[in-house]
Amino acid sequence: MIVLRLVTLTCLAFSWAFSAPQTGLGRIHFPTSQTGEAQQLFLKGVLLLHSFQYVEARQHFQAAQKAAPNFALAYWGEAMTYNEPLWFAQDTTSARAVLARAPKGKPLSQREADYMEAVQILYSEGSKEERDFRYAEAMRRMYERYPDDHEAGAFYALALLGTAHRGRDFRIYMKAAAIAEEILAQNPEHPGALHYAIHCYDDPVHAPLGLRAARVYAKVAPESSHALHMPSHIFFAMGMWDDAVRSNEDAFRASERSAQRTRQPMEAGGYHALWWLQYAYLQQGRFADARKTLQTMERLASGDPRPLARFHHVQMRVMFAVETGEAYDSSPDLEAIDAPAVAAHHFARGMSSLHRGDQQEAERALQGIRSLGAGASTGTHHHQNAHIYPGDAQVIAIMENELAAMLAMANGKSKEAIALMKSAVATEDKTPYEFGPPSPPKPAHELLGEMLLSLGQPRLARVQFELALLRAPKRALSLLGLARAFESMSDVAAARRSYSELRQIWSRADKEILKALDESLERLQSTPGGRPSVP
Repeated sequence: MIVLRLVTLTCLAFSWAFSAPQTGLGRIHFPTSQTGEAQQLFLKGVLLLHSFQYVEARQHFQAAQKAAPNFALAYWGEAMTYNEPLWFAQDTTSARAVLARAPKGKPLSQREADYMEAVQILYSEGSKEERDFRYAEAMRRMYERYPDDHEAGAFYALALLGTAHRGRDFRIYMKAAAIAEEILAQNPEHPGALHYAIHCYDDPVHAPLGLRAARVYAKVAPESSHALHMPSHIFFAMGMWDDAVRSNEDAFRASERSAQRTRQPMEAGGYHALWWLQYAYLQQGRFADARKTLQTMERLASGDPRPLARFHHVQMRVMFAVETGEAYDSSPDLEAIDAPAVAAHHFARGMSSLHRGDQQEAERALQGIRSLGAGASTGTHHHQNAHIYPGDAQVIAIMENELAAMLAMANGKSKEAIALMKSAVATEDKTPYEFGPPSPPKPAHELLGEMLLSLGQPRLARVQFELALLRAPKRALSLLGLARAFESMSDVAAARRSYSELRQIWSRADKEILKALDESLERLQSTPGGRPSVP
């Protein structure tokens, strides 16, 4: 339950006319003691900040400083662009340099002083986790002190999400969601409340609660590439692949326009959208389109030396190999990208080696994963600007057990393989749900199901595929495995239902993929008791 806020807002009596203009970025009301051009630049910066358009937001805050050098909150805004709470990434050095330039002499309203105090706490001494909690507490005080200030509420909700250092904590997420919903009841076009609500709900259990915010956010903030991408968090969690594709196609195009407009390298959101688009295409069976996204990422990475670009390049190459079964032949530059991405590279390398019968190379890949274990737990493989998610050590442990199990299967040691996979699924079940393409790239329940099916144990395999689908609804390979398990059990009706569901998802799939699926359906139709199940 949200703590009651006792103090009413009295210091917002000035500048009420300066609400954010209709910019295609949503609508907010953030009055300050500043007026004119500087205030308008500041407001657009805040709108962009709510949508994680950090580079453009920074440019607007800097322009506001130039227009009004004594505008303290313009320095607050620029400092805020160096914090990415949901990725646990922060450029503390740059933010402190901004705050050191902030004007000290001009009197501030109490509310403005409170914002400045809060951001100073965010970049104060101590570990990032300690500072995140202290900052969230500062924002809680502001939220209670200024009950009519939607910005205090929105940034408090985001600060709460930034305290989930151990992974998704539903108590934290639902508290943040309640704050966002309270704002949306008064301003349905608030980009921060819409954005943070989607993050609160983007897991398979809560995703239906986020559908409304997902539909609205993209409409009220079409100029933001990240706002166009964010609905796909809900669509992924519900297996709505057609919607997810449209969302990320729009987002990537908007990212390209933003890069041209700012004359800056593409922001994280553009690469992010491209990766998610590739995964959605793969779920639709559109392998040719997925390959084109990979080629686009290869081109972008060749011109961008940042770890961010190489991170996405590695993840997309791995994902394509895992989902299609095509050979993984890559020697990427792994310098300064996070450990799970490096482990995914070794995993795909090992899996591909086993497919061509090269066990020695697969063993070397396994050793590559094992060498990461200690670094993942201590954080020594992390880069400040890499995409860092909780549970890195667990994700790496899952991939280690998966590849070791595949090696054991290749050597005819099926009992050992199953034991290793049981350890992998036990670890996977303990890790919090994370949004987006799966990490590790091969879900453990799905791989165990495929192994059990190959060992002639379809009933046990069925359970694993169903568990995989609870975590990743309508994932194509899990649905395919479930259909094959039912078919092996001679449960014609259940097999037909699963194949038919997959046929709907694959309505735009590549011709050769559709042909193989339709052959399976035809085979079931000729089975006693079978009848046509698709038009």
